Amino acid sequence: MDEVLKSYTDAVMKNGNRKLTPVWSKGFDALLDAYLGEVPADFTVEGKTYNTKTFTSATGFNPDDYIDLGSYTDKELHKPFVLEIPDNWNWGFTYNLTLDEMIETLDYALDHGYTVAWGADVSEKGFSWKNGVAIIPEEKLTDLSGTEKEKWEALTAAEKTKSLYEFKEIVKEKTITPELRQLAYDNYETTDDHSMLIVGKATDQKGNRYYKVKNSWGTEDHVYQGYFYASEAYVRYKTINIFMHRDAVPKQLMKKLGF
Repeated sequence: MDEVLKSYTDAVMKNGNRKLTPVWSKGFDALLDAYLGEVPADFTVEGKTYNTKTFTSATGFNPDDYIDLGSYTDKELHKPFVLEIPDNWNWGFTYNLTLDEMIETLDYALDHGYTVAWGADVSEKGFSWKNGVAIIPEEKLTDLSGTEKEKWEALTAAEKTKSLYEFKEIVKEKTITPELRQLAYDNYETTDDHSMLIVGKATDQKGNRYYKVKNSWGTEDHVYQGYFYASEAYVRYKTINIFMHRDAVPKQLMKKLGF
Protein backbone atom coordinates (compact mmCIF):
# COMPACT_ATOMS: atom_id res chain seq x y z
CA MET A 1 0.00 0.00 0.00
CA ASP A 2 2.79 2.39 0.90
CA GLU A 3 4.51 1.85 -2.45
CA VAL A 4 1.28 2.46 -4.36
CA LEU A 5 0.52 5.65 -2.43
CA LYS A 6 4.07 6.94 -2.94
CA SER A 7 3.88 6.26 -6.67
CA TYR A 8 0.57 8.08 -6.84
CA THR A 9 1.77 11.19 -4.96
CA ASP A 10 5.03 11.25 -6.97
CA ALA A 11 2.97 11.29 -10.16
CA VAL A 12 0.79 14.10 -8.82
CA MET A 13 3.87 16.20 -8.02
CA LYS A 14 5.40 15.57 -11.46
CA ASN A 15 2.31 16.93 -13.22
CA GLY A 16 3.44 18.34 -16.58
CA ASN A 17 1.42 21.56 -16.33
CA ARG A 18 3.15 22.35 -13.00
CA LYS A 19 -0.19 22.72 -11.23
CA LEU A 20 -1.64 20.55 -8.50
CA THR A 21 -4.79 18.81 -9.68
CA PRO A 22 -7.72 19.76 -7.41
CA VAL A 23 -8.93 16.14 -7.24
CA TRP A 24 -5.66 14.50 -6.14
CA SER A 25 -6.94 13.97 -2.59
CA LYS A 26 -10.03 12.12 -3.87
CA GLY A 27 -7.81 9.68 -5.75
CA PHE A 28 -5.62 9.25 -2.68
CA ASP A 29 -8.65 8.55 -0.48
CA ALA A 30 -9.96 6.06 -3.04
CA LEU A 31 -6.70 4.11 -2.85
CA LEU A 32 -6.92 4.05 0.94
CA ASP A 33 -10.54 2.88 0.76
CA ALA A 34 -9.53 0.10 -1.63
CA TYR A 35 -6.88 -1.22 0.74
CA LEU A 36 -8.43 -0.48 4.13
CA GLY A 37 -12.16 -0.17 3.45
CA GLU A 38 -14.27 2.96 3.50
CA VAL A 39 -14.47 4.96 6.71
CA PRO A 40 -17.97 4.46 8.15
CA ALA A 41 -20.09 7.55 8.71
CA ASP A 42 -21.39 6.05 11.96
CA PHE A 43 -20.28 3.29 14.31
CA THR A 44 -21.55 1.65 17.47
CA VAL A 45 -19.76 1.47 20.83
CA GLU A 46 -21.41 -0.28 23.78
CA GLY A 47 -24.82 -0.05 22.15
CA LYS A 48 -24.62 3.65 21.27
CA THR A 49 -24.19 5.05 17.77
CA TYR A 50 -21.60 7.75 17.16
CA ASN A 51 -19.77 9.60 14.42
CA THR A 52 -16.20 10.79 14.89
CA LYS A 53 -17.22 14.15 16.33
CA THR A 54 -19.89 12.88 18.73
CA PHE A 55 -17.60 10.10 19.96
CA THR A 56 -14.79 12.58 20.62
CA SER A 57 -17.22 14.75 22.57
CA ALA A 58 -18.50 11.75 24.56
CA THR A 59 -15.03 10.90 25.87
CA GLY A 60 -14.75 14.26 27.61
CA PHE A 61 -11.19 14.55 26.35
CA ASN A 62 -10.14 18.05 25.33
CA PRO A 63 -6.76 18.22 23.54
CA ASP A 64 -6.51 21.91 24.40
CA ASP A 65 -6.17 20.94 28.08
CA TYR A 66 -2.67 19.57 27.40
CA ILE A 67 0.66 21.22 26.74
CA ASP A 68 3.97 20.11 25.25
CA LEU A 69 7.19 21.32 26.89
CA GLY A 70 10.88 21.07 26.04
CA SER A 71 14.22 22.74 26.71
CA TYR A 72 16.50 23.94 23.92
CA THR A 73 19.10 26.70 23.98
CA ASP A 74 18.62 27.59 20.30
CA LYS A 75 14.95 28.51 20.76
CA GLU A 76 13.45 31.62 22.33
CA LEU A 77 12.74 31.07 26.01
CA HIS A 78 9.10 30.72 27.12
CA LYS A 79 7.87 30.82 23.52
CA PRO A 80 6.32 28.09 21.33
CA PHE A 81 8.38 26.50 18.55
CA VAL A 82 8.06 23.60 16.13
CA LEU A 83 10.14 20.68 17.40
CA GLU A 84 12.27 19.32 14.55
CA ILE A 85 11.70 15.59 14.86
CA PRO A 86 10.25 13.18 12.27
CA ASP A 87 7.29 12.23 14.48
CA ASN A 88 6.09 15.83 14.65
CA TRP A 89 4.33 15.36 11.32
CA ASN A 90 1.52 17.79 12.20
CA TRP A 91 3.93 20.62 13.11
CA GLY A 92 2.68 20.81 16.70
CA PHE A 93 4.08 23.45 19.04
CA THR A 94 6.36 22.86 22.00
CA TYR A 95 6.93 25.55 24.65
CA ASN A 96 10.54 26.23 25.52
CA LEU A 97 11.74 26.17 29.14
CA THR A 98 15.08 26.33 30.86
CA LEU A 99 16.43 22.91 31.77
CA ASP A 100 15.81 23.53 35.47
CA GLU A 101 12.25 24.69 34.75
CA MET A 102 11.56 21.52 32.79
CA ILE A 103 12.68 19.34 35.71
CA GLU A 104 10.84 21.50 38.25
CA THR A 105 7.65 21.22 36.18
CA LEU A 106 8.02 17.46 35.92
CA ASP A 107 8.43 17.23 39.70
CA TYR A 108 5.49 19.55 40.31
CA ALA A 109 3.22 17.44 38.11
CA LEU A 110 4.17 14.19 39.83
CA ASP A 111 3.86 15.77 43.30
CA HIS A 112 0.32 16.87 42.43
CA GLY A 113 -0.93 13.49 41.24
CA TYR A 114 -0.37 13.79 37.48
CA THR A 115 1.51 11.47 35.18
CA VAL A 116 3.68 12.89 32.39
CA ALA A 117 4.17 11.62 28.84
CA TRP A 118 7.90 11.45 28.08
CA GLY A 119 9.54 11.50 24.67
CA ALA A 120 13.14 10.38 24.96
CA ASP A 121 16.23 8.77 23.48
CA VAL A 122 16.60 5.13 24.55
CA SER A 123 19.65 4.27 22.44
CA GLU A 124 22.26 5.15 25.06
CA LYS A 125 24.61 2.55 26.55
CA GLY A 126 23.26 3.61 29.92
CA PHE A 127 19.71 2.61 29.00
CA SER A 128 19.30 -0.97 30.20
CA TRP A 129 15.81 -2.41 29.94
CA LYS A 130 17.13 -5.72 31.27
CA ASN A 131 18.36 -4.07 34.46
CA GLY A 132 15.46 -1.66 34.73
CA VAL A 133 17.54 1.52 34.81
CA ALA A 134 18.67 4.37 32.57
CA ILE A 135 21.79 6.28 33.62
CA ILE A 136 24.50 8.55 32.21
CA PRO A 137 27.79 7.47 33.86
CA GLU A 138 30.59 9.99 34.18
CA GLU A 139 33.33 8.48 32.01
CA LYS A 140 36.06 10.92 33.10
CA LEU A 141 36.46 10.29 36.81
CA THR A 142 38.71 13.01 38.24
CA ASP A 143 37.78 13.02 41.92
CA LEU A 144 39.17 9.61 42.86
CA SER A 145 41.96 9.33 45.39
CA GLY A 146 44.29 6.79 46.98
CA THR A 147 43.81 3.10 46.23
CA GLU A 148 40.55 3.81 44.38
CA LYS A 149 42.37 6.11 41.96
CA GLU A 150 45.20 3.60 41.43
CA LYS A 151 42.78 0.79 40.61
CA TRP A 152 40.87 2.97 38.14
CA GLU A 153 43.98 4.23 36.34
CA ALA A 154 45.30 0.67 36.00
CA LEU A 155 42.28 -0.36 33.92
CA THR A 156 42.33 -0.29 30.13
CA ALA A 157 39.83 1.92 28.27
CA ALA A 158 37.70 -1.12 27.52
CA GLU A 159 37.76 -2.23 31.16
CA LYS A 160 36.77 1.25 32.33
CA THR A 161 33.79 1.31 29.96
CA LYS A 162 32.74 -2.16 31.02
CA SER A 163 32.86 -1.27 34.71
CA LEU A 164 30.71 1.83 34.15
CA TYR A 165 28.03 -0.11 32.31
CA GLU A 166 27.90 -3.36 34.28
CA PHE A 167 24.91 -2.12 36.31
CA LYS A 168 26.21 -4.01 39.33
CA GLU A 169 26.68 -0.95 41.53
CA ILE A 170 25.76 2.72 41.69
CA VAL A 171 28.17 4.82 39.64
CA LYS A 172 28.80 8.55 39.53
CA GLU A 173 26.80 10.25 36.80
CA LYS A 174 27.66 13.07 34.45
CA THR A 175 26.64 16.63 35.33
CA ILE A 176 24.22 17.69 32.59
CA THR A 177 24.26 21.31 31.45
CA PRO A 178 21.91 22.97 28.94
CA GLU A 179 24.85 23.30 26.55
CA LEU A 180 25.75 19.61 26.79
CA ARG A 181 22.14 18.63 26.23
CA GLN A 182 21.81 20.91 23.19
CA LEU A 183 25.03 19.62 21.65
CA ALA A 184 23.81 16.01 21.87
CA TYR A 185 20.58 16.99 20.12
CA ASP A 186 22.37 18.98 17.40
CA ASN A 187 24.81 16.11 16.76
CA TYR A 188 21.99 13.55 16.40
CA GLU A 189 23.21 11.78 19.53
CA THR A 190 19.84 12.50 21.16
CA THR A 191 17.07 11.31 18.88
CA ASP A 192 13.32 10.86 19.20
CA ASP A 193 13.25 7.12 19.81
CA HIS A 194 10.38 6.30 22.10
CA SER A 195 7.45 7.65 24.11
CA MET A 196 6.74 6.49 27.65
CA LEU A 197 4.89 7.57 30.79
CA ILE A 198 6.59 8.96 33.91
CA VAL A 199 4.48 7.92 36.91
CA GLY A 200 6.58 8.67 39.99
CA LYS A 201 9.91 9.37 41.67
CA ALA A 202 12.43 7.33 43.64
CA THR A 203 15.86 7.49 45.25
CA ASP A 204 18.63 4.90 45.42
CA GLN A 205 20.71 3.85 48.41
CA LYS A 206 22.96 6.89 48.00
CA GLY A 207 20.12 9.38 47.68
CA ASN A 208 20.35 9.86 43.90
CA ARG A 209 17.07 10.84 42.25
CA TYR A 210 15.25 8.74 39.65
CA TYR A 211 11.95 8.84 37.80
CA LYS A 212 9.75 5.76 37.65
CA VAL A 213 8.74 5.14 34.04
CA LYS A 214 6.00 2.91 32.64
CA ASN A 215 7.13 1.30 29.39
CA SER A 216 5.28 -0.65 26.69
CA TRP A 217 7.75 -3.50 26.17
CA GLY A 218 5.92 -6.10 28.22
CA THR A 219 6.08 -7.30 31.81
CA GLU A 220 7.01 -10.96 31.49
CA ASP A 221 10.28 -11.87 33.24
CA HIS A 222 11.12 -8.18 33.69
CA VAL A 223 12.89 -7.04 36.83
CA TYR A 224 10.31 -4.31 37.56
CA GLN A 225 7.27 -5.79 35.76
CA GLY A 226 7.34 -3.31 32.86
CA TYR A 227 8.63 -0.26 34.71
CA PHE A 228 12.17 1.13 34.91
CA TYR A 229 14.00 3.92 36.70
CA ALA A 230 15.58 6.79 34.75
CA SER A 231 18.08 8.88 36.68
CA GLU A 232 17.63 12.64 36.84
CA ALA A 233 20.82 12.96 34.79
CA TYR A 234 19.35 10.74 32.09
CA VAL A 235 16.08 12.72 32.01
CA ARG A 236 17.96 16.03 31.87
CA TYR A 237 20.18 14.80 29.05
CA LYS A 238 17.92 12.65 26.88
CA THR A 239 14.45 14.18 27.10
CA ILE A 240 13.02 15.29 23.77
CA ASN A 241 9.79 16.65 25.26
CA ILE A 242 7.29 16.19 28.07
CA PHE A 243 3.52 16.36 27.62
CA MET A 244 1.03 16.92 30.42
CA HIS A 245 -2.26 18.44 31.54
CA ARG A 246 -2.05 22.20 31.87
CA ASP A 247 -3.18 21.99 35.50
CA ALA A 248 0.02 20.03 36.16
CA VAL A 249 2.15 23.07 35.27
CA PRO A 250 2.90 25.66 37.99
CA LYS A 251 0.71 28.73 37.53
CA GLN A 252 3.64 31.13 37.58
CA LEU A 253 5.25 29.25 34.73
CA MET A 254 2.02 29.22 32.72
CA LYS A 255 2.00 33.01 33.03
CA LYS A 256 5.55 33.13 31.67
CA LEU A 257 4.35 31.08 28.71
CA GLY A 258 1.59 33.61 28.01
CA PHE A 259 -1.44 31.73 29.36
